[in-house]
Amino acid sequence: MFSYRHAFHAGSHADILKHLTLIHLVEYLQEKPVALTIVDTHAGAGIYSLIDGFASVSKEADGGIYRLMQYAANNPINPGLQNYLSIIQAENLTKDLSVYPGSPFILARLLRAQDRLKLFELHPKEIDILRHNISELKQAKQIDVYAVDSFSRLKGLLPPPSRRGLVLIDPSYEDKQDYHSLGKAIEEALQRFATGCYAIWYPVLSRRESADLPERMKKIATAYKRSWLQVELRVENAPKERRLQASGMFIINPPWTLEKQLTESLPILVKALGQDHGAQYLLNSFEA
Repeated sequence: MFSYRHAFHAGSHADILKHLTLIHLVEYLQEKPVALTIVDTHAGAGIYSLIDGFASVSKEADGGIYRLMQYAANNPINPGLQNYLSIIQAENLTKDLSVYPGSPFILARLLRAQDRLKLFELHPKEIDILRHNISELKQAKQIDVYAVDSFSRLKGLLPPPSRRGLVLIDPSYEDKQDYHSLGKAIEEALQRFATGCYAIWYPVLSRRESADLPERMKKIATAYKRSWLQVELRVENAPKERRLQASGMFIINPPWTLEKQLTESLPILVKALGQDHGAQYLLNSFEA
């Protein structure tokens, strides 16, 4: 259960898709002055070194954020990707990236004075690192960190006082129970807070549970008469899954602007990050 460390995957193509989508969701929800409550169910350590530790072993950033930055230096990119890169770059003292911010740091930096951030992390080592890292931020007083199971506690945070909220759910899925727990948590959340925005990250794998997840989310969203958007980014299509080749985001109650932004960004990401001719993207949506 505790073997997974996100540092191995920091700055990967999956992080790029997740964080690009996440930034757009936050900025759209902040267009109104009402306080925004954000929940990150699997926070990790918050920020990661790319030059030593786990990330330097896996080198997934080489095919992710470093590759995208190199592409952007020589080719035009759209405003959405420019905004994403500027947020990542802001965590670094030089143009050469040495650290990559995870979702907690990206979200923390985007908080307005009236917003609140709730972070969950169960890993016994990651939670201590996360607490230390968050304590160093000027936004620390706006952030709560919980060392408990987010799936069981999520419904207790909903609806937020302002009734404006975003929930990011991105477990490792190494434990197959995560697939079941996710479905249950989403149904409970929609019962309590049907108008919330829910962003679910998932790996695209050959295992049955992974293949079934998007369809299960569609059925749940449809049952509650909610709009949804599904996006997947594949960077290669090699015969064996030596490493993660594709990932996706499933958004319940997506803002109307998200599909347009992704339509502009995804072809660029395929060109920038594609490893072979199998690189492609998928974008589906449904308006309730």
